[in-house]
Amino acid sequence: MLSKFSGSRQDQQFVLLLVILLGILGISLFLAVSMGSVAIDLGDTYRIILSRLGFPLEIGEVSKSTLAIVWNMRFPRVLLGLIVGAGLSMCGSVMQSTVNNPIAEPYVLGISAGATLGATLSIILGLKVMISLGAFLGAILATIAVLIIASMQGRMTTSSLILSGTVVNALFLAFSNFIISVGANADSVMTIKFWTMGSLAGTTWADLVLPTIIVGMAFLFFSTQYRVFNAMMMGDEAALTLGIPLRFYWYLYVTMVAVLTAVLVATCGIIGFVGLITPHLARGLVGTNYKRLFPVATLLGALFVVWADVFSRIIIPNAELPIGIFTALVGAPFFIYIVGGRRREVRG
Repeated sequence: MLSKFSGSRQDQQFVLLLVILLGILGISLFLAVSMGSVAIDLGDTYRIILSRLGFPLEIGEVSKSTLAIVWNMRFPRVLLGLIVGAGLSMCGSVMQSTVNNPIAEPYVLGISAGATLGATLSIILGLKVMISLGAFLGAILATIAVLIIASMQGRMTTSSLILSGTVVNALFLAFSNFIISVGANADSVMTIKFWTMGSLAGTTWADLVLPTIIVGMAFLFFSTQYRVFNAMMMGDEAALTLGIPLRFYWYLYVTMVAVLTAVLVATCGIIGFVGLITPHLARGLVGTNYKRLFPVATLLGALFVVWADVFSRIIIPNAELPIGIFTALVGAPFFIYIVGGRRREVRG
């Protein structure tokens, strides 16, 4: 009876936390749209967005430029930040379970290095309209290379997957740096540098379609997989004892994470540390059960990227910094904290 009461209380707290996070995210969307090099009244932002979404609200006397900034420039950008943050956090949560390593992230598969190589080639060859496609193909190529190398001994393990990702990452980055050294001019170098640090600038409504569909489908699927994730976190032997076909789920999850991350990277460049730190924050809030951890981590990832993008727009007047700078400034110290905590646990 006591366990039922305890479980019911935990469920109530979980639902309350979801409601709070959704409320904060909703408020953050309006605040993020109103903030930038051109400050826009929050009331105007609220009325413009809701009226365009079909709510019976009068916009009032708002200039065409304000309307264009809110609806055509900032709102799509903020929504993309939400989607990218949610997607990267989802991928991080899945990878940490799949390899049973709390410091794993989506880019452990060499995806970032592969995307960098593909984007670099597109930029150097003057095919700037093909940067996203080049990045996507490069990311997929890197993932295939990782899976092939990790399976060379006949059976893919978490250790071989991580080591293969490290090798492929170093190799693809070396190729990228070589190409930049021998074939890039100053403009190309700046374009490559800005892209590799991630940016949501120039987002249009059309840019939202594919990431929204992919992230939405992935969320619906992964939300049903919490039993497998929980079993994987107990270790390979425990998962096999519970009847989990690890080999099947390894390939399934890794492939899905690779495709999802490749789509996100191709859309906005490389935004680091999101998939690393948000699952840890979620664990601190709701524990290790993926039934609760996964949706909370997804919402935290969305919030994180939305606000990182805001700071990238307002920190320097009339200028914009790559969003990856801010995620790294937060993520790098957090990573050090995680590693330090794990070492203390081992010593204890």
